Amino acid sequence: MKKLLVISGGTKGIGRAIVENFAQKEFDIITCSRNQKDIDKLTEEILSRGVSNEIRGYKADLRNRKEVDGFVGFISSFNRPVDVLINNTGTFQPGSISTESEGVFDQMLETNLHSAYHLTRGLIGDIIQHKKGHIFNICSTASIMPYVNGGSYCISKYAMYGMTQVLREEMKEHNVRVTAVLPGATYTSSWEGADLPPERLMKPEDVASAVWNAYEMSSRTVVEEIILRPQLGDLT
Repeated sequence: MKKLLVISGGTKGIGRAIVENFAQKEFDIITCSRNQKDIDKLTEEILSRGVSNEIRGYKADLRNRKEVDGFVGFISSFNRPVDVLINNTGTFQPGSISTESEGVFDQMLETNLHSAYHLTRGLIGDIIQHKKGHIFNICSTASIMPYVNGGSYCISKYAMYGMTQVLREEMKEHNVRVTAVLPGATYTSSWEGADLPPERLMKPEDVASAVWNAYEMSSRTVVEEIILRPQLGDLT
Protein backbone atom coordinates (compact mmCIF):
# COMPACT_ATOMS: atom_id res chain seq x y z
CA MET A 1 0.00 0.00 0.00
CA LYS A 2 1.27 3.45 -0.90
CA LYS A 3 1.89 6.06 1.76
CA LEU A 4 -0.75 8.73 2.32
CA LEU A 5 -0.38 12.50 2.26
CA VAL A 6 -3.18 14.66 3.66
CA ILE A 7 -2.85 18.33 2.75
CA SER A 8 -5.35 21.15 3.15
CA GLY A 9 -5.59 23.69 0.36
CA GLY A 10 -3.83 21.50 -2.17
CA THR A 11 -5.21 22.88 -5.43
CA LYS A 12 -3.19 26.10 -5.79
CA GLY A 13 0.15 27.71 -5.03
CA ILE A 14 2.43 26.03 -2.53
CA GLY A 15 -0.17 23.36 -1.79
CA ARG A 16 -0.46 22.41 -5.45
CA ALA A 17 3.33 22.23 -5.80
CA ILE A 18 3.52 19.92 -2.76
CA VAL A 19 0.79 17.68 -4.17
CA GLU A 20 2.64 17.38 -7.47
CA ASN A 21 5.93 16.64 -5.72
CA PHE A 22 4.52 13.90 -3.49
CA ALA A 23 2.46 12.42 -6.32
CA GLN A 24 5.69 11.93 -8.27
CA LYS A 25 7.01 10.03 -5.23
CA GLU A 26 4.02 7.66 -5.46
CA PHE A 27 2.06 8.96 -2.47
CA ASP A 28 -1.69 8.69 -2.43
CA ILE A 29 -3.17 12.11 -1.68
CA ILE A 30 -6.23 13.49 0.06
CA THR A 31 -6.80 17.23 -0.16
CA CYS A 32 -9.53 19.82 0.07
CA SER A 33 -10.56 23.11 -1.47
CA ARG A 34 -13.49 25.50 -1.25
CA ASN A 35 -13.97 25.12 -5.02
CA GLN A 36 -15.06 21.79 -6.52
CA LYS A 37 -13.86 22.83 -9.99
CA ASP A 38 -10.34 23.30 -8.62
CA ILE A 39 -10.46 19.83 -7.08
CA ASP A 40 -11.65 18.27 -10.33
CA LYS A 41 -8.97 20.09 -12.32
CA LEU A 42 -6.19 18.98 -9.95
CA THR A 43 -7.32 15.36 -10.04
CA GLU A 44 -7.70 15.29 -13.81
CA GLU A 45 -4.32 16.88 -14.51
CA ILE A 46 -2.34 14.62 -12.17
CA LEU A 47 -4.06 11.41 -13.21
CA SER A 48 -3.62 12.33 -16.90
CA ARG A 49 0.11 11.82 -16.42
CA GLY A 50 -0.41 8.11 -15.99
CA VAL A 51 0.40 7.92 -12.28
CA SER A 52 -1.02 5.02 -10.28
CA ASN A 53 -1.70 7.15 -7.23
CA GLU A 54 -5.09 7.78 -5.73
CA ILE A 55 -6.04 11.47 -5.57
CA ARG A 56 -9.07 12.25 -3.43
CA GLY A 57 -10.58 15.69 -3.04
CA TYR A 58 -13.18 17.07 -0.64
CA LYS A 59 -15.02 20.37 -0.94
CA ALA A 60 -14.71 22.25 2.35
CA ASP A 61 -14.15 25.73 3.73
CA LEU A 62 -11.90 25.06 6.70
CA ARG A 63 -12.83 28.37 8.32
CA ASN A 64 -15.97 26.51 9.31
CA ARG A 65 -15.50 24.00 12.15
CA LYS A 66 -18.27 21.72 10.87
CA GLU A 67 -16.58 21.53 7.49
CA VAL A 68 -13.26 20.69 9.13
CA ASP A 69 -15.02 17.85 10.94
CA GLY A 70 -16.52 16.75 7.61
CA PHE A 71 -13.05 16.65 6.05
CA VAL A 72 -11.73 14.63 9.00
CA GLY A 73 -14.60 12.18 8.55
CA PHE A 74 -13.84 11.90 4.83
CA ILE A 75 -10.18 11.12 5.57
CA SER A 76 -11.07 8.61 8.28
CA SER A 77 -13.49 6.79 5.96
CA PHE A 78 -10.54 5.36 4.04
CA ASN A 79 -9.27 3.66 7.21
CA ARG A 80 -5.64 4.32 6.39
CA PRO A 81 -2.77 5.72 8.45
CA VAL A 82 -1.79 9.29 7.61
CA ASP A 83 1.95 9.31 6.91
CA VAL A 84 2.23 13.04 6.23
CA LEU A 85 -0.15 15.81 7.30
CA ILE A 86 0.40 19.29 5.88
CA ASN A 87 -1.64 22.18 7.23
CA ASN A 88 -1.53 24.57 4.31
CA THR A 89 -4.86 26.42 4.35
CA GLY A 90 -4.22 30.14 4.56
CA THR A 91 -5.23 33.57 3.40
CA PHE A 92 -3.70 37.03 3.45
CA GLN A 93 -5.36 40.40 3.83
CA PRO A 94 -3.20 43.49 4.33
CA GLY A 95 -4.02 45.96 7.04
CA SER A 96 -3.03 47.33 10.41
CA ILE A 97 -4.49 46.62 13.83
CA SER A 98 -5.73 50.19 14.17
CA THR A 99 -7.47 50.47 10.81
CA GLU A 100 -8.34 47.01 9.40
CA SER A 101 -12.03 46.23 8.95
CA GLU A 102 -14.11 44.60 11.64
CA GLY A 103 -13.99 40.83 11.23
CA VAL A 104 -10.58 40.62 9.56
CA PHE A 105 -8.95 39.41 12.78
CA ASP A 106 -11.48 36.59 13.16
CA GLN A 107 -11.16 35.63 9.50
CA MET A 108 -7.36 35.42 9.71
CA LEU A 109 -7.46 33.31 12.86
CA GLU A 110 -10.18 31.00 11.56
CA THR A 111 -8.39 30.38 8.26
CA ASN A 112 -4.73 30.45 9.23
CA LEU A 113 -4.85 28.94 12.73
CA HIS A 114 -8.14 27.33 13.74
CA SER A 115 -8.30 25.20 10.59
CA ALA A 116 -4.87 23.68 11.32
CA TYR A 117 -5.61 23.20 15.02
CA HIS A 118 -8.88 21.35 14.47
CA LEU A 119 -7.65 19.29 11.51
CA THR A 120 -4.60 18.21 13.50
CA ARG A 121 -6.71 17.31 16.53
CA GLY A 122 -9.03 15.31 14.33
CA LEU A 123 -6.21 13.14 12.95
CA ILE A 124 -3.54 13.14 15.64
CA GLY A 125 -4.96 10.22 17.64
CA ASP A 126 -4.47 7.80 14.76
CA ILE A 127 -1.05 9.24 13.95
CA ILE A 128 0.05 8.70 17.57
CA GLN A 129 -1.36 5.19 17.52
CA HIS A 130 0.86 4.29 14.54
CA LYS A 131 3.92 5.73 16.30
CA LYS A 132 5.17 7.46 13.18
CA GLY A 133 4.30 10.34 10.91
CA HIS A 134 5.33 13.83 9.94
CA ILE A 135 3.30 17.01 10.37
CA PHE A 136 4.20 20.17 8.45
CA ASN A 137 2.60 23.50 9.29
CA ILE A 138 2.94 26.11 6.57
CA CYS A 139 3.73 29.24 8.51
CA SER A 140 5.45 32.31 7.02
CA THR A 141 8.40 34.59 7.55
CA ALA A 142 5.61 36.78 9.00
CA SER A 143 5.59 34.23 11.86
CA ILE A 144 8.89 35.61 13.10
CA MET A 145 9.17 39.06 11.53
CA PRO A 146 6.41 41.65 12.03
CA TYR A 147 5.94 44.21 9.33
CA VAL A 148 3.81 47.26 8.66
CA ASN A 149 0.50 46.40 6.98
CA GLY A 150 0.76 42.82 8.26
CA GLY A 151 -1.89 43.30 10.96
CA SER A 152 -3.98 40.27 11.79
CA TYR A 153 -2.14 38.13 9.23
CA CYS A 154 1.08 38.44 11.22
CA ILE A 155 -0.77 37.71 14.44
CA SER A 156 -2.29 34.53 13.01
CA LYS A 157 1.03 33.34 11.63
CA TYR A 158 2.86 34.01 14.90
CA ALA A 159 0.21 31.87 16.58
CA MET A 160 0.60 29.11 13.98
CA TYR A 161 4.35 29.06 14.61
CA GLY A 162 3.75 28.81 18.35
CA MET A 163 1.29 25.96 17.86
CA THR A 164 3.88 24.12 15.79
CA GLN A 165 6.48 24.40 18.54
CA VAL A 166 4.05 23.16 21.19
CA LEU A 167 2.98 20.25 18.98
CA ARG A 168 6.60 19.28 18.34
CA GLU A 169 7.25 18.94 22.06
CA GLU A 170 4.09 16.88 22.55
CA MET A 171 4.88 14.52 19.69
CA LYS A 172 8.51 13.71 20.54
CA GLU A 173 7.65 10.72 22.70
CA HIS A 174 5.36 9.35 19.99
CA ASN A 175 8.02 9.34 17.24
CA VAL A 176 6.05 11.90 15.23
CA ARG A 177 8.08 14.66 13.61
CA VAL A 178 6.75 18.23 13.39
CA THR A 179 8.19 20.89 11.09
CA ALA A 180 7.39 24.58 10.68
CA VAL A 181 7.78 25.86 7.11
CA LEU A 182 8.33 29.62 6.92
CA PRO A 183 8.33 30.79 3.29
CA GLY A 184 8.84 34.39 2.30
CA ALA A 185 7.24 35.92 -0.78
CA THR A 186 6.27 33.10 -3.14
CA TYR A 187 4.83 33.39 -6.64
CA THR A 188 1.22 32.43 -5.87
CA SER A 189 -2.22 34.02 -6.22
CA SER A 190 -1.55 36.08 -3.08
CA TRP A 191 0.71 38.28 -5.20
CA GLU A 192 -1.60 38.63 -8.18
CA GLY A 193 -1.69 42.22 -9.40
CA ALA A 194 1.56 43.14 -7.69
CA ASP A 195 3.90 45.20 -9.88
CA LEU A 196 6.84 42.84 -9.44
CA PRO A 197 8.81 40.66 -11.84
CA PRO A 198 8.20 36.93 -11.19
CA GLU A 199 11.91 36.38 -10.56
CA ARG A 200 11.66 38.62 -7.47
CA LEU A 201 9.53 35.90 -5.83
CA MET A 202 10.29 32.32 -4.90
CA LYS A 203 8.90 29.39 -6.86
CA PRO A 204 6.25 27.27 -5.08
CA GLU A 205 8.14 24.23 -6.37
CA ASP A 206 11.16 25.25 -4.29
CA VAL A 207 9.07 25.27 -1.12
CA ALA A 208 7.68 21.85 -2.08
CA SER A 209 11.20 20.50 -2.60
CA ALA A 210 12.25 21.74 0.83
CA VAL A 211 9.27 19.98 2.41
CA TRP A 212 10.10 16.74 0.64
CA ASN A 213 13.77 16.92 1.65
CA ALA A 214 12.81 17.40 5.30
CA TYR A 215 10.42 14.46 5.12
CA GLU A 216 13.04 12.23 3.49
CA MET A 217 15.38 12.45 6.48
CA SER A 218 15.60 9.36 8.66
CA SER A 219 13.22 9.06 11.60
CA ARG A 220 16.17 9.81 13.89
CA THR A 221 16.28 13.40 12.64
CA VAL A 222 13.74 16.21 12.54
CA VAL A 223 14.10 19.45 10.62
CA GLU A 224 12.40 21.71 13.15
CA GLU A 225 11.90 24.63 10.83
CA ILE A 226 12.58 25.65 7.26
CA ILE A 227 13.02 29.35 6.50
CA LEU A 228 13.03 30.33 2.83
CA ARG A 229 13.32 33.83 1.39
CA PRO A 230 13.76 35.28 -2.09
CA GLN A 231 17.43 35.52 -2.98
CA LEU A 232 17.18 39.33 -3.10
CA GLY A 233 15.54 39.49 0.31
CA ASP A 234 12.11 39.94 1.84
CA LEU A 235 9.31 41.98 0.38
CA THR A 236 7.43 44.12 2.89
